[in-house]
Amino acid sequence: MQRTIAADLQAPASRVRAVLADLTTYPHWLDIVPRVEPAEPAAGDAGPAWWVTLRARLGPLARSKRLRMVRTLDDAGQLRFERAEIDGRRHAGWTLDATIEGDRPCSVVVVLRYDGRLWSAALDAVLGSQADDGVPRLEALVS
Repeated sequence: MQRTIAADLQAPASRVRAVLADLTTYPHWLDIVPRVEPAEPAAGDAGPAWWVTLRARLGPLARSKRLRMVRTLDDAGQLRFERAEIDGRRHAGWTLDATIEGDRPCSVVVVLRYDGRLWSAALDAVLGSQADDGVPRLEALVS
């Protein structure tokens, strides 16, 4: 599964980058992420870590997943967060890439990838709707 969120934002790129670089801001604009908490660093982490709860609701049914995510790339206009569990088990990959170009307005592209098998077309539609709804909230958050 891959979902892309693209937006042109009127805020300065430095402000947008500060918001996107901190996963604790995501619940303020992206409904699929209802909760994020800082996680203790582990040996080998490339950057800060967070506990991220993902939640998708389809009618009366809801599916939640808690992931440990680490920022693995932090370079001017590019950020990457990857699932980095520390329980010794093998897990499906989750990756979030954010690219920021230009400045006031700046173009933002956020790509969420999941390589597991437990994703359906219905959940993909929910994620797409939540992603679309998140763009105006992201704009408000960075303004």
